[in-house]
Amino acid sequence: MLSSKKPTKGARVIFAACLLCLGLLCSVPAALAQPQEDAAKSILQAMSDYMSKLKTIELTFDSSIEIITPQLEKIQFNSSGELLLSRPNRLWAHRVSGHADVTMFVDGKTVTVYGKRANGYAQFAFGGTLDQLIASLRAGRGVALPGADLLVADPYAALAAGVLEAKYLGTGIVDGVSCEHLAFRNFDTDWQLWVQAGDQPIPRKLVITSKTMNCAPQHTIHVKSFKGGVKPKAGAFTFVPPAGATQLEPEALIELDELPNQRPQGAKK
Repeated sequence: MLSSKKPTKGARVIFAACLLCLGLLCSVPAALAQPQEDAAKSILQAMSDYMSKLKTIELTFDSSIEIITPQLEKIQFNSSGELLLSRPNRLWAHRVSGHADVTMFVDGKTVTVYGKRANGYAQFAFGGTLDQLIASLRAGRGVALPGADLLVADPYAALAAGVLEAKYLGTGIVDGVSCEHLAFRNFDTDWQLWVQAGDQPIPRKLVITSKTMNCAPQHTIHVKSFKGGVKPKAGAFTFVPPAGATQLEPEALIELDELPNQRPQGAKK
């Protein structure tokens, strides 16, 4: 029950002090907003410049994606993978999960996606750059590739497009490595990025949160190991069909999806 007694002078002083403290706390983010934003963008630019200079990249990663059922149950699917990139137009990537074991080969002329469990592969001709391939897979084939913006020729331009707000949140630790923690807001997503501190500002973790769906599902990419300037082995990007492999139609690229074909009824990512 609310009391009808008149507050004492001491109570009014305490209440006023509390309001003052709250006002000061609320004003701090506004005062620091510009330095935070400048720091976040500066670190993102440094990461972009470093990544752009690397002609070859080899990394391993873990990935998770969440879906929301009609009953508002959140379910997470996990996968692991490895990747070898050689600019401007060659790529080898392998991803394995509980429902798929898929490898992509890009040799500069042809894109091949091989599904080990089905022992089948799909191919299509492509002579453009990796940036153009990523755009083509997203626009023409419905493949999201959320972490691919970290690997394009200019990651800053790709990642900063549409950013409404940027924050530098200080340092964080990823796999025992000190990282700069950044947070960004777009119209329909919030995303966080952990960039390794020091003279090798590589991306260590990316978390993308959807703001357009109930329960705010997330997609997380966690870089486990990273090497720049590696020398790819001969034939690393060339696909040789295994014995008995069946060539499929290009529509089979749906296997690039991180979700199982039989997902919980009505679930959306």
